[in-house]
Amino acid sequence: MNASQPTGENGDESEEEEVVAADGTIIKLPRKRFFRQRAHSNVFSDHDLVYPIHPGLMDWSGHYPAFFSGKAAADKMVTDTEESDATAVVFRPPPDLACLNTDLNSLASTDPRVEFADIGCGYGGLSIALAKMFPDRLVLGMEIRVKVTEYVRRKIEALRLKEPGSYGNVSVMRMNAMKFLPNFFYKGQLTKMFFLFPDPHFKRRKHKARIITSTLLGEYAYALAVGGLLYTNTDVRDLHEWMVKHLDAHPLFERISDEEMNADPVLPLIMHSTEESIKVARNAGDKFPAVYRRLPDPADA
Repeated sequence: MNASQPTGENGDESEEEEVVAADGTIIKLPRKRFFRQRAHSNVFSDHDLVYPIHPGLMDWSGHYPAFFSGKAAADKMVTDTEESDATAVVFRPPPDLACLNTDLNSLASTDPRVEFADIGCGYGGLSIALAKMFPDRLVLGMEIRVKVTEYVRRKIEALRLKEPGSYGNVSVMRMNAMKFLPNFFYKGQLTKMFFLFPDPHFKRRKHKARIITSTLLGEYAYALAVGGLLYTNTDVRDLHEWMVKHLDAHPLFERISDEEMNADPVLPLIMHSTEESIKVARNAGDKFPAVYRRLPDPADA
C-alpha cells in the first residue's frame, strides 16, 4: 500500500494523509476531497452558530493557545438558534462584565489580538500563508460552510504538529461574517481584511447577498483600523466592478495606486495562495485585484 494512500478500517481510502515530520513523527493531514461542499450557502438563514454578545466576552485562548493563557469562563452563551451545532466553535465569556465598558484603546498594548481577518476563507490557503509571512500577527479565517471549516481546522492542527512553533498564530471558525462581525472585533481592531473570490451571486435578485455592499462596508470600516487595508480579488469582472463601485462610493475607503499595490508583499498571496486562485490560473483565467485603505472618520480628520 502506498504511504500517500492510507485506507481506513474497512479498506476505504482515509480522510487523512499520513506524512512524516522532521523528527519522525507521523502527522495526519486532511484530504481536501473528503471535505468538499457546495460553494453556495444562504447567508440569510439562521445557521446554528455560537457567538459572543460583545468582543470583550470572546475567549480566544482555544484558538491561539500559544498566545493566550486563557480566562476564567462562565457557561452562558448566545446562539442564533435554540440548539448548538456540534461543529460550532464554543466561546466562553469571563464572569466579569466590566469588559463591556472597554474599547480597544483601553486594552493593554501587550494583549494579543486578531489583526488579520480572512472573510470567507474557503480551504484556508490565504490564512495559512499569511500566518507564515507574519508570525507575530494573529490571523483568523471565517467560513460559513461546516465541512470546509472542519478541513481548515484539521489542517492547522496538523501543521502545528508538523512544524512545532509555527502556525500557532492562525485559526478558523465557522461564522457568518455578514451578520456577526461586530460581535468579535472592537472598533479599529483589524489592520487587514480579505475578501477573495467571494460568491458572485450572478442573478440580480441575489445581489443583496454579495459580501461587499454599502451597508456591510460600514461594518467593515468599523472593524478596520484607520490606515488598514481591505483586499479584494475575483475572476468575475462584473463582481470586481461591483466591489470597486461600492468601495469607491464609500467615504471611509480610498483605493491605493497600482504602484503601491504591486509593492505590497501580500499581493502574491492574494493572487496565488487560495484554492480558487490556483484554479483560475490553471484555466488561464483573469484575476481582478483591488486594495483599499481605511480613511479617518470625517469627525477625526
